[in-house]
Amino acid sequence: MKKLDITARITGIKYSPFMCRKLNTFNISDLDGALSSEAIFILNIDNENKIAVSWWVSAKRTRSYPYTRVYDSLSFSGKKVTIIPMIKDEGLDGDRDFLQWDTVSLMSLLGIYVIISYYKDAVKNPQYKNKITEQRYDTQYIRDEIKKLMSYQSDALHWNLSQLDKAGEIAEKSLEAYSEISKRLEVEMRSISSARDRIRELLQGKDTFLKMSRDLAKQAQARETVTKQPKEKLEGEKATITITNYLGGKYFFTCDEVELHGNDIFLIEGKHTKTSDLPSLNDIKDGLLKMILLTNLKDVRVNETTYNPKPILKLTTQSFITEFVFQLKKTILADLKKEAQTNTFQVLVNSQYL
Repeated sequence: MKKLDITARITGIKYSPFMCRKLNTFNISDLDGALSSEAIFILNIDNENKIAVSWWVSAKRTRSYPYTRVYDSLSFSGKKVTIIPMIKDEGLDGDRDFLQWDTVSLMSLLGIYVIISYYKDAVKNPQYKNKITEQRYDTQYIRDEIKKLMSYQSDALHWNLSQLDKAGEIAEKSLEAYSEISKRLEVEMRSISSARDRIRELLQGKDTFLKMSRDLAKQAQARETVTKQPKEKLEGEKATITITNYLGGKYFFTCDEVELHGNDIFLIEGKHTKTSDLPSLNDIKDGLLKMILLTNLKDVRVNETTYNPKPILKLTTQSFITEFVFQLKKTILADLKKEAQTNTFQVLVNSQYL
């Protein structure tokens, strides 16, 4: 099957989630405790105001299921906030990730307010000479940003753009914090000079950051179309999908599988497990966040031909799913079916539609 390049528009998001988990509530005075114990929670600002808060372990969306955390906030009717580190450096023996524009743009499309932050503390990883773990955000900085957000009247897109204005400043704070952590824990971090090269471009202004990150996102989009991840069991070829929003901004994503059936185009997001009876709930929710995008596409085209989009969440396992497993997972599958019917997408479990 020839690789397809798909274009589409999104003019607004309408979606009703049914699989969000129940969230615990914390007072803003206990923000540090909340971030230590919960991936997502409701934060009491005062007697009248609450927000849903999730946070990312890393700036990279493929680590620690950040999409799942964001998905679980969607049942909250008020403002939804997600905290993302500008840089996540684990030390010379670990990984280093930088925030990319496509992450912030996706959150903007979903109406999620982003607080770009930085890690201020960590402990030494006992298994490696030059690696840190248990990184902790600067909670005072986050608390201050949340207070600003509570009086902010505009939408998530404009707030997130204002966060990008501070990207260089936050990156500098992050590098300063990692320098202190390095000295205190006697751990060698990754190259400061290469990080500064990246930050130098950020400091030239928001537009440069947007262009640089969009270029990186486009490169990642191209890589993903030729790489099958071990957690995917796919039959067709991946496709690129470039989404334009109502302001003309472009967002670059991939689709795991695409099939053309007459005037319909099947847009398939795949989740696979080799070891379990069904992909994990985290994997399913990760896929559902992609469904939110795919169910809101308009003017879907391949070259100049317009198609009717048919989003499908495809869950596959290494072996046949027995009736016993279906009964065991009955609640999950029932909620998933309800969400699919309400939001007009389909769920394919191996070769069987729910």
